[in-house]
Amino acid sequence: MANEEDLVEDKEDQIEDNDAASDADAEVAVAEGSRSDRREGRGRRSRDRGRDREFVEKEFVEKLVKLNRTAKVVKGGRRFSFSALTVIGDRKGKVGYGFGKANDVSEAIRKSIDRAKRNMIKLPIKNGTIPHEVTGLFKASHVLLKPARSGTGIIAGGPVRAIMEAGGVTDVLSKSIGASSQYNVVKATFNCISKLMDAKAISRNRGKSLNELWG
Repeated sequence: MANEEDLVEDKEDQIEDNDAASDADAEVAVAEGSRSDRREGRGRRSRDRGRDREFVEKEFVEKLVKLNRTAKVVKGGRRFSFSALTVIGDRKGKVGYGFGKANDVSEAIRKSIDRAKRNMIKLPIKNGTIPHEVTGLFKASHVLLKPARSGTGIIAGGPVRAIMEAGGVTDVLSKSIGASSQYNVVKATFNCISKLMDAKAISRNRGKSLNELWG
């Protein structure tokens, strides 16, 4: 009888140990599942943030026109500074430019892009080109822009090409005369854009329809 009672007690102890082990395994599985859910949630949120960031970045086309580095000699060595000239646009008739300075390249570019976003102007476009011929001037730089047939492409170099592409122009003829400083050429090109006449505004002021004005 004593042996039978001992066997019964051993079986009950084994059952209790098995139940405790199963409970521990269940707790571990639940913890791992919660951790995996949290990881998936973090991954999903990071992917969502990545998609949002991609959408914001693609809202404007950013083109770096010029990046300049200057060095100042001090007692401990040389101290570098960077300046960036950037052009941005939405390819739908809005362009802007900005100039930024900083001790780091990325910070200089960021400053120039922020200033470009604050200084955007409208670029009138007619069938992929500008509506009429125009000349712009800034200091010793002259820029001439002429409309072109479809398929001509952007016949321009450097800063003028960057501005036209960012604004959404596909066909244009241009000529840069005088000083070739990229900053001056950008200012002269934006002087051209500011002189371009918008057909919708002119037709509204004259009391005519757009078809009557352009034919």
